[in-house]
Amino acid sequence: MANRSLFQSLVGRLLPATDVVNQASAPAYALTPKAALAQYAATGCLNSTFYAGAREQLSDVLTLCREIEPEFIARAAVFARERGAMKDMPALLCAVLASRDGRLLGQVFDRVIDNGRMLRSFVQILRSGTTGRKSLGTVPKRLVRGWLAARSEDQLFRASVGQSPSLGDVIKMVHPRPASATREAFYGYLLERKYDADALPSLVAQYEAFKAGQREVVPDVPFSLLTAMELDREAWTGIARQAPWQTTRMNLNTFARHGVFETGGMADLVAERLRNPAAVQRARVFPYQLLSAYRSTDDRVPAIVRDALQDALELATQNVPEIAGKVYVFPDVSGSMQSPVTGNRKGSSTSVRCVDVAALMAACVLRRNPSAEVLPFAERVIDLRLNARDSVMTNAEKLASLPPGGTNCSEPLARLNRRRAQGDLVIYVSDNQSWLDAPRIPGWGMSPTNTMAEWSAFKRRNPRARMVCLDIQPYGNTQAQERTDILNIGGFSDAVFEVIAAFARGELAADHLIGVIEQIEL
Repeated sequence: MANRSLFQSLVGRLLPATDVVNQASAPAYALTPKAALAQYAATGCLNSTFYAGAREQLSDVLTLCREIEPEFIARAAVFARERGAMKDMPALLCAVLASRDGRLLGQVFDRVIDNGRMLRSFVQILRSGTTGRKSLGTVPKRLVRGWLAARSEDQLFRASVGQSPSLGDVIKMVHPRPASATREAFYGYLLERKYDADALPSLVAQYEAFKAGQREVVPDVPFSLLTAMELDREAWTGIARQAPWQTTRMNLNTFARHGVFETGGMADLVAERLRNPAAVQRARVFPYQLLSAYRSTDDRVPAIVRDALQDALELATQNVPEIAGKVYVFPDVSGSMQSPVTGNRKGSSTSVRCVDVAALMAACVLRRNPSAEVLPFAERVIDLRLNARDSVMTNAEKLASLPPGGTNCSEPLARLNRRRAQGDLVIYVSDNQSWLDAPRIPGWGMSPTNTMAEWSAFKRRNPRARMVCLDIQPYGNTQAQERTDILNIGGFSDAVFEVIAAFARGELAADHLIGVIEQIEL
């Protein structure tokens, strides 16, 4: 009989050796600069994570950008905003372009800086000096002036919410020329200078009248401009009637507290808005945001509204692929996955944890692929039976409630290998900071990870199988080195499922996600 330990050692020696240590001080594979920037573009929120601080993340991104050509940075900014629905990271990448290539910045500016918050973030980052300059400069000023000129007074007024800088501060910096008496009065209003009240835009005039106590008409302005006022139930009901989809999702408890749902028909109206397919798509809502809204609603929110949130979640995840063959999903429920998915930021950290997102994504795959098996893991695989016919919300809650522990990414594959399991696609949803299974082979330096060793064993039985490692925190390393059968991808929006589906069908070329970004037209 062959010497099994010898042949196992030889297999390990043929696998690629690790080249870095991860955040848990265990061997890992470094992502290439482009792959690492792609991961940051999909998951980087520039807040402190379980293992890394906000300043460390910022430094890593700026270092990567110095190693990468501006064209890829421009495409990554578009990818982060249009497909990843990210905010801070695409604004930062645009600020980098302002110092590197003004022509490319002009090509992507309107696609990335698509609302008032994005504009203020872009200006704030530039003015901070983080990307190498403290003034806007000729090209950014021209682009900002063009951004202002392309929008109506009503659009600009709705975009004026927020400070540091305010929209008025931005106007002071770029000195736009008002093209009409109405625009001149509006700029004067925002800048708190003298203005012709009779020339104000009608929406601004309605808002000022509402502030003065004329409550017959609720102005169609952002929610935050109204909530500081003393309002009765009738006024709150008027606000709820015309609230945008995202405002509705975020303020269900507020509406309930002010008696909105006690008004006849309002519960039905709000529920229909939340479950409206077109509205869900326009809102570019992250699936985890619906999970958060569902969890946070109190008992005063009617059941029909809570049920509508579940319907909206099903809609928000409808592009999860139906994948031919046998699928396995490994959601990581370890201790580091208990941290907020968008990182810690004093006073504004999300209540949704990385483990919630991992659980949600696993439940989504199971929903569309009923024969899939879900193997949650920490230091070991946790046995849990899920019903594919249950709602995404129900299964996600079951997974997210599992006990945490250390991280052993290779254990789910080891379980399948012990079973001699057959399969076509394996999906990890993790931060990939494995440490309990950290291997070292004496005399060989940094050995392959156990995840790669177990994947090699799985592939001997299933030569056509593919593996996806979905990172939901940006650390720049992985447990499985990228190659034709292994995809490393970052993200927590439903857009990642499009990439997974293409990879499962064999439609992604070498470098996988890098190729997706490089295909974006500028």
